Amino acid sequence: MNVELLQYNPDCEKIVAAAAKLCYSSSEIDGILNGLDKEKTVAFIDRLMSMGHESPIEHISFTFGIEGVSRSLLAQFTRHRIASYSVKSQRYVNEGKFEYITPPEIANDPEAKKLFEEAMADDLKKYNEISDILFKKHYDKMISDGISEKKAKNAAEKKAIEDARYILPNACETKMIATFNARSLLNFFNHRCCERAQWEIREMACRMLVLVKEAAPTIFKYAGPSCVAGPCPEGAMSCGKALENRKLFLGE
Repeated sequence: MNVELLQYNPDCEKIVAAAAKLCYSSSEIDGILNGLDKEKTVAFIDRLMSMGHESPIEHISFTFGIEGVSRSLLAQFTRHRIASYSVKSQRYVNEGKFEYITPPEIANDPEAKKLFEEAMADDLKKYNEISDILFKKHYDKMISDGISEKKAKNAAEKKAIEDARYILPNACETKMIATFNARSLLNFFNHRCCERAQWEIREMACRMLVLVKEAAPTIFKYAGPSCVAGPCPEGAMSCGKALENRKLFLGE
């Protein structure tokens, strides 16, 4: 897994402080950034977050580059709807040599690992066989219809792989770029840094959190699973590790 913070707003915390300042003062736009040194910016944001006034942090966004994750993770990730995603397409990218993600529980069990690797190899073989069959079918039809060889080849491959992809496993590796505003990220971390989140998306969320804490330490000071800054919302399903999580995410 590789997670990188590709881009975020310069002086992002200062922008948030300015937005909050506008809500609570009669400041003019021309001078809204005046006087917002680092100390005042931190104080303003600390006050803002303690009040639960989170709308100003929607003004800043963070764009991540993510690779070495599974399509299974993608299905969970895109449930966080207030974000923008660009994902490697299995309709346009041939997966004839696809990489795959092995869950740790499988990787650490020799028997399970052997079966898993055999299944991946079989999926790859069948994917390529189906792609070849469909490619020939579409290519021959297009050539008979008078389409040039170059155009027929490109179009036939696309039509072949968009149907052959149905055999690809959830373990199939994918890449994506994702952009969140800071408020959406806080919500994302609440859910996906939690012990009850699936292992892969939890690892990714924790890596993302490390990166944004470096970029905007005051805003993300108390970010992490919900139990870090308040009571666990899981009820009877709680992992019971609230104190451990506070130490881990807050360094307490």
